[in-house]
Amino acid sequence: MSTEIATRIKSRQIELKSRPEGVPTAANFHLVEVTLPPIADGEFLVQNEWMSVDPYMRGRMNDSASYVQPFQIGKPLEGGCVGKVIESLNADFAVGDYVLGSLGWREKWKSTGEGVSTIDSTLADPQTYLSTLGMTGMTAWAGLTRVAKLKPGSTVFVSAASGAVGSIVCQIAKSMDCRVIGSAGKAKKIAWLRGKAHVDAVLNYNETYDLSVELGLLAPNGIDVYFDNVGGVHLEAALDHMNVHGVIVSCGMISTYNATEPASAPRNLFKIIGKRVRMEGMLVFDFLDQRDAFLKDMSSWIKSGAIVWEETITDGLQNAPEAFIGLFKGDNMGKSLVRIG
Repeated sequence: MSTEIATRIKSRQIELKSRPEGVPTAANFHLVEVTLPPIADGEFLVQNEWMSVDPYMRGRMNDSASYVQPFQIGKPLEGGCVGKVIESLNADFAVGDYVLGSLGWREKWKSTGEGVSTIDSTLADPQTYLSTLGMTGMTAWAGLTRVAKLKPGSTVFVSAASGAVGSIVCQIAKSMDCRVIGSAGKAKKIAWLRGKAHVDAVLNYNETYDLSVELGLLAPNGIDVYFDNVGGVHLEAALDHMNVHGVIVSCGMISTYNATEPASAPRNLFKIIGKRVRMEGMLVFDFLDQRDAFLKDMSSWIKSGAIVWEETITDGLQNAPEAFIGLFKGDNMGKSLVRIG
């Protein structure tokens, strides 16, 4: 006979109230209290402690086809999360285990274990598995080592260089003896890139009169790899200065996520032809079978001090929309996280 823990479970969650037009606002989100049914045989209950907010989530707020299903109105949003098992009727997940899942934007969730993995909270702080040891770090690693096939001595340009992915990209490239140029928009971010990430040059895109001209001054011998997190005029500037047989890793285009009109740049895409540039889009999900290799490399870099990182932490599930909206204002330094409990 099935065993069942009979306690019904109270939880809060953030639901999508309406689809944003342009930049999301607080009015697009709704905090609701729900009651979850008790766990049954084979299930376990997780109390979320951390959740991630990421720019890609903006695309899921549109009702359009993409590589992931759109969020639904009146349903809780989803995203990376780390929590602790607090009830279990599953032999593979014990009470007290820390787990990594994808049901963020809520306090509690049930699972049979599909798509959920335990993490070693003694190796690193649990939230690190949402950043440097998680999808963020793996995106940077896969983009450089697998997509770009980065070679020592290359010149690498990174947009949104102080962001979650960009900051790790910069440091991996430096650890591989490359010259790194970063782009950021605030003085404190530029100071961090110079002082902590040890990039070779930084441009402030909010202060330069012409991004392409400034980039050309910083990269007089051209760019071998451009790691693109922004798109738009950043991509246009990079195309101006790519070397023959250079590589553009298209990871994100945050400059277009809230656009209500088609982007005006890049206007020079034709330069890919003469320069024989390889431009390749990437999704970290394509490299999950290489997670062990990633963890080996990243753990080594962390232990040697070659990789450091920053976290921007917002407290309280109710403030998760504010943390998400802040991504598009440039509020975050490094990885943006919400501490739920």
